[in-house]
Amino acid sequence: MSRTLKLAAVIGALTSLPIAPSVAAAENLRVVASFSIIADFAKNVGGDRVDIVTLVGPNGDAHVYEPKPADAATVGSADVVLVNGLQFEGFLQRLVEASATKAPIVELTKGGEVLRKTEEEGHHDQDKPAEGGEKHAAAEEGHEEGHHHHGESDPHAWQSVHNAELYVKNIADAFCAADAAGCDTYRANAESYGQQLEALEAEIKAAVAEIPEDKRTIITSHDAYGYFEHEYGIKFLAPEGVSTESEASASDVAALIKQIRQDRASAIFVENVTNPRLIEQIASETGLKVGGELYSDALSDKNGPAATYLEMMRHNITTIKGAILGS
Repeated sequence: MSRTLKLAAVIGALTSLPIAPSVAAAENLRVVASFSIIADFAKNVGGDRVDIVTLVGPNGDAHVYEPKPADAATVGSADVVLVNGLQFEGFLQRLVEASATKAPIVELTKGGEVLRKTEEEGHHDQDKPAEGGEKHAAAEEGHEEGHHHHGESDPHAWQSVHNAELYVKNIADAFCAADAAGCDTYRANAESYGQQLEALEAEIKAAVAEIPEDKRTIITSHDAYGYFEHEYGIKFLAPEGVSTESEASASDVAALIKQIRQDRASAIFVENVTNPRLIEQIASETGLKVGGELYSDALSDKNGPAATYLEMMRHNITTIKGAILGS
């Protein structure tokens, strides 16, 4: 056989051999995020090394979410499960038990400053910071079958950009623990995203500074903005408590209307996760015009104005400022 034919035969034999998978084709980290805001943080940290499934998607209300059988299978096969904690996900304990997952359940509020709730005049004011160590005791209480209570803590910690930075750090730590080979990537992504969060924080503070102090009282559907209030100085009044499950009574609404008139609230807003009917009633009785829709517990879909956390926070402060100043 000629040398040319021999070479052709060797090439043919080589091309018929199965190709070994490359290192790049290694399986991605399987991540479950309890709701859309956490999923967005996880995408920014994990990049293309993670595959993320979100249990409560865009415009979904985690307060009242009922898990599907498929959710148990999803959690059961996860490498990492990312949750808010502080009893925000009322469905979580039952779902984790049903899934028999071996994955770590990572509470992203761990180590942060937690606001405690006090209740007065039918309105829940979140103005009492608790030590980070106190929150786990509160987080262990308040779960009853079919009911969702938030105990002593306000769970909406992401409404402070400073806290969002903690979520991102905790996600990077969790991903490094599950995938050491990707740790440098996760750390670099977290640092890059952290710079975007710092810029966002500066934007929000600058926008609030343009609002006169006597016009910084507004009304929203449910009490999801305690951390925003604590961090940035906008006062939020709401007819419902920190969970959308808690319905406002007639006396709550009457007390709120009285407080609105006393505090001379500047604007009133609906939320993407709540029924606007009650807010529209209050607007009618107080003469306030509904100033737009805010995003509290969930992102919008990809075509909406709040498809990412950065877009959500910018949309909220722009909408608040615009409604108050009439611009």
